[in-house]
Amino acid sequence: MTKEQVPVNQGQGAHGGLTRAEVLEVLSAGEVELKGRVPWSSNATFLVSLHNGDDPMLAIYKPGRGERPLWDFPRGLWKREVAAYELSEALGWDLVPPTVARSDGPLGPGSFQYCIDALFDEHYFTLLEVPEHHEALRRIAAFDLVVNNADRKAGHCLLDREGGIWAIDNGLSFHVDPKLRTVIWDFAGDRIADDLLDSLGPLSRGDVPATVGELLDEQEIGALVARAKRARGVGKYPKPTREVPYPWPLI
Repeated sequence: MTKEQVPVNQGQGAHGGLTRAEVLEVLSAGEVELKGRVPWSSNATFLVSLHNGDDPMLAIYKPGRGERPLWDFPRGLWKREVAAYELSEALGWDLVPPTVARSDGPLGPGSFQYCIDALFDEHYFTLLEVPEHHEALRRIAAFDLVVNNADRKAGHCLLDREGGIWAIDNGLSFHVDPKLRTVIWDFAGDRIADDLLDSLGPLSRGDVPATVGELLDEQEIGALVARAKRARGVGKYPKPTREVPYPWPLI
């Protein structure tokens, strides 16, 4: 099954006509049916159908047991997927599809993320060609700076059928050491929008949402606060170093 053949949610709006609360309820309590493995993912990732009523809802399931060991990240990348959603919501940036943690997945504990009805021919490099998308892309760049995203590929920026842009695959985030690897360098040196910097105010002062703090360790929380404080202090998107910190593959 190719990426273009993977079925996605149908219906009106980015959440198939459901409210965010309804989506979170289905993600948290819906009966899980495995549909198949997502073939382009480096870790074991599954498309699932969640049943909690008449209409099934598709989601992406990332079980902890399917993660490949990494030398620089501890196991439990799925928790970072959930933390990224919770932080995006706390900041009011609405970048990450609804994501929850569940202990009762068919392959054990893991994250369940709403499957965006996306236009899979689109990715960061094509979206960049449309000036109307730049605000959303700048928001993703600011988010990745704060969460220290080590793997922002172009294909991790999804365009839904209503014109919304979403940031997926956030598991390689929240490391205590500088790890930023991204394709989004086109705004390097530009000022970060004032509304984004204002949103980071509480976080920069140590007000970490409990839903985020419970998923990270003490050092990671401290590093997150420090990055938010630095972003507000500098106020600009960083420039790439001589190491050219791009992920691979780019898309």
